[in-house]
Amino acid sequence: MDGTCDLLKYEKELYAQNITLIAGTDEAGRGPLVGPVVAASVVLPVNYELPGLIDSKQLTEKKREFFYDIIMRDAIAVGVGIVDAKTIDEINILEASRLAMKLAILDMKVQPEYVLSDAMKLHNIDIPYKDITHGDALSLSIAAASVIAKVTRDRMMYELDKEYPLYGFAKHKGYPTKAHLEAIKKYGVLANYRFTYKPVIAIREQGVIHENLL
Repeated sequence: MDGTCDLLKYEKELYAQNITLIAGTDEAGRGPLVGPVVAASVVLPVNYELPGLIDSKQLTEKKREFFYDIIMRDAIAVGVGIVDAKTIDEINILEASRLAMKLAILDMKVQPEYVLSDAMKLHNIDIPYKDITHGDALSLSIAAASVIAKVTRDRMMYELDKEYPLYGFAKHKGYPTKAHLEAIKKYGVLANYRFTYKPVIAIREQGVIHENLL
């Protein structure tokens, strides 16, 4: 049995119950200091195989883009949910991630019969679901969703980089790298930062605020 078949374990358990519209859902962007958290939900064809597809964090950017195009072409349905930084600050990142997954599921043109989530309790949906720890490495459907979510969010960071090139968003994608923190200290906190995140709080307390917040 190859890796792809292993990744269909949870799906096949549901196929055996005549459940075929199975959505995998995952998010990208819990850790960054800026921008939204993005979730995706993907329903793949029954017994679908895509050799090499694994958790997006284990793939190069080039590979993620490659699989993104294939998934968008082959999937029965794909949905994306986006929750902005302001909402993250209001309800916290865990609840924002849960909300993004719900929005991604609702965004699909075909509603699933069952949802497999990456370690997220989805008590906010009316669809049967199973939360799987490390699900993006154990379920092909969740792995596909992780790729869609990651690529979608990275593309948003590239757009932000065009608007504010001095911050280096294209490189660090909003994560708190040394270079990113130095850029914030030098150029200030932007309006789309997550103000409840500790590094941002610390820099704002020093009075370093970008002109777009003034």
